[in-house]
Amino acid sequence: MSSMADGWREVFEGKRLVPPPSPTVRSAVERRLTPSHGFQLSLVRIAAAPLPQEMPEGERGVSYQLRVSLLDRNHQQFFGKTWKSQPQRMKNKKISFSEVVYFHTSLRLSSTVVVLELVSLSPRPDGFQHALGRGFTLLELFTDRPEAQAAVGNRRLNLHHGSPRCLLHSLLKDTVDYSSLLVTIDGAGLECVIRNHPALASMMHLLPENVLVSGDESIPGLAASPTGDALVRPRLLKMMPFTLKGLTISLQPSLEKFESHLLQLVNADCRNTKQLEPEDALRSVVIQERRVHVGVHNGWCFLDKPQVVVLQPLALGARGRAGSSSKQSTLVKDSSATSSLPQKLGLRSSLELNLTDHRGFAVIFQLEFIFSAPIGREMALSATSTSRGSFMQCVRWAIWFPFQEPAVWEQEEVQLFLQGGAKPNPQGVMVYSNQPSAKSQSSGPLLASDTVQVSEAKDTIAFRLERKASSTKMSLRTEKEDLTSQRRSLLSLSRGQKQVPADSPPGSPKGPGLSLSQLATTSRYPTISHSSSALPWKQPFPSVRHASTLASAHQLSHVACPGVSSIAHLEEDLQEERDVSPSAQDGDQLQEPPFTPVHAPLINLGTSVSSSYSVSSRSTLAYLYSAGFPDITDCSGQVADVLDPTEALPFDLHREETDLLQGNLLIFQFLAFTRIPTPGAGPDWPDNIYFTFQFYRFPPVTSQQLKLLTCDKAKQKPGDQFPCILASINQDGIANADSPGLQVQFRVDEAFLKPGEKSRFLRYLALHAMHIDIWDSDSLHLIGSTAIELKYMLRQGKLAVQSFHEVEVLTTNFVGEDTLPMSTDVGQSSAFRPMMVHTVDRGRLHVRTGSIGCPVDPSGRRTKDITLSNPHIITPRTVGFRGGSLSCRKVLQLNASNTARAYRQKTDSGIRADTVVAHQEQSLNDSDGRRHKLACMAAIHQQEGKEEAEAAKVTGRIKEARLAEEHHINSMEDDNKAQGISNMLRQAITTEHLIYAGLGSAEYMEFVLRNPFNVPQTVTIHSEDPELSVITNTEEWAYFKELTKTLTPLEEDMFHLAEGTPGLRIYLWPKESVNIPMKYQSLLCDHTMAPQGPSFLPRGKGSQMAKKNLSNIVAAKTIKVTFKSEDDKPMAICQINVEPTPHVVNQTFRLYHPELCFLKKAIHLPPWHDPAGRTDPDARTHISVRCSDPDVICQTRMQVPGEPQDVYLKVPGSPSPKIKMFYVMVFSDKWMAAPSQIWQIYVHFLERVDISCVIGQCSCQSLVLRGKQAIRRVKCFSSDPLELKVDPEGVFVLPPSAVQELQLKVQPWRAGSHFFFVNAVDLERRRLVSAWLLCLNVHRPVLSKAFEVCVPVDGGHGNSKKITYTNPYKSSRTFVLRSDHPDLLQFRKDQFQIGGGESHTIGLRFASSQSPGSVEILVFVNNLEEKTEETFCVKVHYSVV
Repeated sequence: MSSMADGWREVFEGKRLVPPPSPTVRSAVERRLTPSHGFQLSLVRIAAAPLPQEMPEGERGVSYQLRVSLLDRNHQQFFGKTWKSQPQRMKNKKISFSEVVYFHTSLRLSSTVVVLELVSLSPRPDGFQHALGRGFTLLELFTDRPEAQAAVGNRRLNLHHGSPRCLLHSLLKDTVDYSSLLVTIDGAGLECVIRNHPALASMMHLLPENVLVSGDESIPGLAASPTGDALVRPRLLKMMPFTLKGLTISLQPSLEKFESHLLQLVNADCRNTKQLEPEDALRSVVIQERRVHVGVHNGWCFLDKPQVVVLQPLALGARGRAGSSSKQSTLVKDSSATSSLPQKLGLRSSLELNLTDHRGFAVIFQLEFIFSAPIGREMALSATSTSRGSFMQCVRWAIWFPFQEPAVWEQEEVQLFLQGGAKPNPQGVMVYSNQPSAKSQSSGPLLASDTVQVSEAKDTIAFRLERKASSTKMSLRTEKEDLTSQRRSLLSLSRGQKQVPADSPPGSPKGPGLSLSQLATTSRYPTISHSSSALPWKQPFPSVRHASTLASAHQLSHVACPGVSSIAHLEEDLQEERDVSPSAQDGDQLQEPPFTPVHAPLINLGTSVSSSYSVSSRSTLAYLYSAGFPDITDCSGQVADVLDPTEALPFDLHREETDLLQGNLLIFQFLAFTRIPTPGAGPDWPDNIYFTFQFYRFPPVTSQQLKLLTCDKAKQKPGDQFPCILASINQDGIANADSPGLQVQFRVDEAFLKPGEKSRFLRYLALHAMHIDIWDSDSLHLIGSTAIELKYMLRQGKLAVQSFHEVEVLTTNFVGEDTLPMSTDVGQSSAFRPMMVHTVDRGRLHVRTGSIGCPVDPSGRRTKDITLSNPHIITPRTVGFRGGSLSCRKVLQLNASNTARAYRQKTDSGIRADTVVAHQEQSLNDSDGRRHKLACMAAIHQQEGKEEAEAAKVTGRIKEARLAEEHHINSMEDDNKAQGISNMLRQAITTEHLIYAGLGSAEYMEFVLRNPFNVPQTVTIHSEDPELSVITNTEEWAYFKELTKTLTPLEEDMFHLAEGTPGLRIYLWPKESVNIPMKYQSLLCDHTMAPQGPSFLPRGKGSQMAKKNLSNIVAAKTIKVTFKSEDDKPMAICQINVEPTPHVVNQTFRLYHPELCFLKKAIHLPPWHDPAGRTDPDARTHISVRCSDPDVICQTRMQVPGEPQDVYLKVPGSPSPKIKMFYVMVFSDKWMAAPSQIWQIYVHFLERVDISCVIGQCSCQSLVLRGKQAIRRVKCFSSDPLELKVDPEGVFVLPPSAVQELQLKVQPWRAGSHFFFVNAVDLERRRLVSAWLLCLNVHRPVLSKAFEVCVPVDGGHGNSKKITYTNPYKSSRTFVLRSDHPDLLQFRKDQFQIGGGESHTIGLRFASSQSPGSVEILVFVNNLEEKTEETFCVKVHYSVV
């Protein structure tokens, strides 16, 4: 074992490389030259006559050697490793080498050259050789052309006098042509041949970049060649899959003591190397996470990127995998074995490693700790609101050679010693060491008999390595066990365990690849992510990576740019495990697993990148600046200063606050959008777009419909992706090309900001990024999202600034694996199927931001801006009674007399009218004159008598009415007088106070209550609104006092709440004054939102302006707090006038879910620090959440200290296509003074349709669209028109209350679970009529035949093959040919017709590839109805001829 370790270490130390300059690497990345290319350099001979300083002819034994190195002449730095040829003798003034050198590099730049030096070797008396340089030459590999092709072919290079070290002289700096400065040796030249060597692509993972090697050098993993040159046509050794299980790490003397001692040293080192603020000195560094890197190394490099997994503290005797046991699981046997404290670190999952049976292969383990440390005040703006940062440090590492002779690890546990200290290691990092015995530790395995003796003094790692079955057909038991492990992994997430999914995305190492510290890594975008191998996100509260004194140079160069942060967003399975063991209890309640929703987050990145901005070509920039966009100018008409968003921006808060131009006009100009070809969409997609975003606490903005105008250059050069200019659309539907772009501006001055808000607004600009959603205005589908950093809108004393941003528009796709159903798993839900998330780049958005300083009119300053000395203390006014009349007698008497007069007039007129009518009717019926006269006289007398009697009755009633009126007036006068006096007295004891309240923010105030009586009083406090409460907890009171800097007395046990009393009670001595602490906090707000779709501006508005919607703020109200004495009379009244203030949204989530179903979601939060700065490791940070919608269940669960927490949401469903919007407030302090984060969550409820189909075959599904109240012109849009088509395709009329049947035709080309969207849009109003969520479960077809074909790499013309197909039917049929890779395979005829039983030859044309590899292509023979008749599988091998 020692000889093998020495051999590997000799290869490792002998192949250490000098890295290339960092600017050169960045330049190659910017020019998209990152794929490495292989080259072959053949060294033929050197014409050596005459060589300078020739040896005397009598001195023999002189040989010559050729040394080859790589040089970056722009930075004058050699890199890689110098290759040396075999010594050769000179014959006939010529030196023949005939050697071939291979290397691969991605630095295909003109600055990369090959330096070849001729050295003479002469023997010395001491046995060594004396090397003397005889000349050198330069070989230029690449040109300055954009394609950066190598200058291949036969070359003859002249030798120059001197040594290659002269190339490092300062005179040669920035020199392109060395011919004028170097002296050529006459007659001496090197003949060589440089060629491209694509065959190296298959073995680049075995050889580092920029390494010069010969074909006879030993490279583990590469098969030997009988010709002696294994690199001409490299053949790789077969890799075998292995599973690493039960990994545990034991640190001595114990895990607790090891970490305690390590923290003491780190804290002391931080105090010695960093100047901390007084408040930071009270804090300490804590361990945030423990993880291990596992990788396979062949002495040259790692074969794949090491896998990173998170370790869990385990109790003594516990193993890494649940349910496993081992006889050697206990390394230390003492009294602490029964302790529940963690004694070791373990991995709860398994790892998959690919190894080959070669003695040069080694498995490298690296134990790494993630520390969380306080950040000083000088880093306050680059850090987040938590004022803490994270750094990584390697503490131990180990190496293991699995293929030693004999292999003793089969079916046994392997134990290794962990190393530490300043020793070279494959990771190239500094390793912690504080034990004197670390020098004596070796990397050999432990014997089972020596475990107890050595484990007490050495740190060890233990694991088991098992060989996986080579057969592709897995047994039913194995498949069931894997499915069970996947379910347990999902269930462990719901129980708060840090489990990593067993399946990694394509292109990443297999096995767990997600670390919780990676979730906290700062990203440039505000994204949310799912459980993929490298998906960090951003929010201001996660820990941010910062450089530390313990970080290595590699770590320092990879510190993410601070400013914004991330949130890990994980799908949560909230049900119990279905397949319980037989030993489980029979009373477990089964719950239906929830649907796995489609989550389209705002930004979903793969990894943290150094820059989120793309750099356009000069022609693209020239085209944009010539489009005629309006300039951003200052108040004097001068163009604003331009800031580069790719450079760091210094920020001085004091300079911004003392700026003479206190007003700011902030401008956002949306200039253009660059399309990126999207599978399933046409080249002109999208055609029309619109934006939605919200800046600071301004109302949300929804832009109008914008047209994408394509330039002529883009049509002439299809390969170039020129941006499309954005233009608004007029009322007639024609794009306004004369006024390009969209401009939105916001004015922020003293009239807008409330007192003390200026610094908060400036920090918002410095630390936040504005999230923007980009929508397709035709289909109303979300194209993607992006974010723009706002720190480049800080003027820093300048009159005006502007910056140009080109940002990526990203979205996420969810793909599930194709798991074939098994008979034993009937009824199992598909929710256990693992889902992988892919980030898709949808385009580039070109935005210009600007900030213009504006003067502020002093006369226009509001009175409320004049702040008081202490705005949190409410002191009652000491004013007396102002006097005035309290009687309303005259008014009441006037109203009573008017009422009586109207009553009398009504009564009199009614009596007289009846009398006259009766008299007239009687006189008309009398025909005799005399009788008529007598009757009239009698009637008159009779009437007079009746009138007198009636008058007497009326007079009596009037008198009674007058008496009643007078009595009512007197009683009303008395009541109003008492009420008036009461109102005057209440007004005299009422004190008004104005507060500006935002969502979730607590407004603290103290009311000075004074007892005006000479006797003690027990005062009862009553509040009209529950949102205004009295603070009764002393700790909470002290917290708010410190927060608001209120210097007033603090008293304990001041209030008393008795049973049956309406409120709190406080005892006051005579003439005593006390401060009553109160707070107002509103957690509810208005959820009104604009309908989905672009806005329509009123006529007369500018075409470059966007519409601002109503803001969702808390309601304005007036609240009275009454202080009543013992006789239930008010002693004092405090009236709080609440003026609502919009809140700032830090993160936006968009979730898609089936209608009328509960949405269950879990948002994964990284570890939080303690805002109080306590150093107690047992202290827990109080994280609490609240929701603005009372119907939404929102809660969080407290985990162990230092572990992450989950925010759980349960949202009730709504009918399709309703969108539910609400806010989630995250508080990091115990008393919830102000939310650290406010999330805006949109839930799109869609009608769910499940479709099961097969690849390549068309499946149909019917949908029903119901009409509304009005007639509509509707068109249906699919999110993937290539695989999903809707019939009818065009516009149709939907009558009111009508039913329209829609036919879906699905023809998928990818296996697994996929999600598509279908929107029915009202074209006139641009509103969503209905929406569907299609859940596709796509299975692989049954193969009829399988073929293999070899296609040469870089062949240019590809390869053609034929397949014979026989019609199985007796009649003539027409067939259609399809392929799942149309870019790699084309048919000679896509459709053919053959008779019954006849055969037809199918012509296949395979496209060539640029790199070797293999791919499986499916060929489908479908009928005219797109039903698959036969399926062929063609495995294409791309290899070097």
